[in-house]
Amino acid sequence: MSTSSKNKKKIYGLELILEVFDCDIKVLTSRQKIREYLKRVSKIVNLELYGSAKIERFMGGGLWGKGYSFLQFLTTSSIAGHFLEKEKVAFINIFSCSIFKSKAAVVFTKKFFRARKIKSKLIAH
Repeated sequence: MSTSSKNKKKIYGLELILEVFDCDIKVLTSRQKIREYLKRVSKIVNLELYGSAKIERFMGGGLWGKGYSFLQFLTTSSIAGHFLEKEKVAFINIFSCSIFKSKAAVVFTKKFFRARKIKSKLIAH
């Protein structure tokens, strides 16, 4: 836990919410690329992976279309993601109980997925 000097609010962690648009379909549909993304993004933002990622491909249903979903525990929390293949969209959430380089994660994620557009929101908890 750290304290912001500006308003004395206790910060318990950071949550980075990413919406990644018009991704390369070859990246979105590759289990190997998902594993590579998790290893590389965690190094870039200085977060330690804990165990192996759970990566599953779902056939869709309801509002959700076909695509991979994943969960990777970190020693300080987790990275989760959900992909929609038809729409070429990725939704990724990085949460950690430590401070991490969120801007570096945004830049890397856009480049890795060869995305045309990325939206991000950082929340301090």
